[in-house]
Amino acid sequence: MGQAKLGDTVKVHYTGKLDDGTVFDTSVEREPLQFSIGEGLVIPGFEQAVVGMTPGESKRTNIPADEAYGPYRPELVMVVDKERIPTDVSVEVGQMLQISQSNGQAIPVVVTEVSDSQITLDANHPLAGQELIFDIQLVQID
Repeated sequence: MGQAKLGDTVKVHYTGKLDDGTVFDTSVEREPLQFSIGEGLVIPGFEQAVVGMTPGESKRTNIPADEAYGPYRPELVMVVDKERIPTDVSVEVGQMLQISQSNGQAIPVVVTEVSDSQITLDANHPLAGQELIFDIQLVQID
């Protein structure tokens, strides 16, 4: 039974928590997460935590923001005039929307504030700027 290494396809169960203990995601009630180490499909700190684990092994790891979803970037918060939103779209705080960049690429944003004339949109990942805690169990290496 070997250790997980770069290039291996692995299956893991995990529970992700914030510093205050809030669970933001878990695979416990689902199929294990499968990914290939080194392909960049999961956050860097998570990949690094799995390297060296053996099937059946469990560990807890703290992942700093820089190895997770990056720092919170205030420049990704924008205020737009409400009139720029199509009239058939009702906008509420917490709602996810997509905006188009000048190159046509869609960016997901969260509505963080709504006034009579303006809407504040945040393009940061919801977990940006936060240290994440993961309980990881390596289920298998393919």
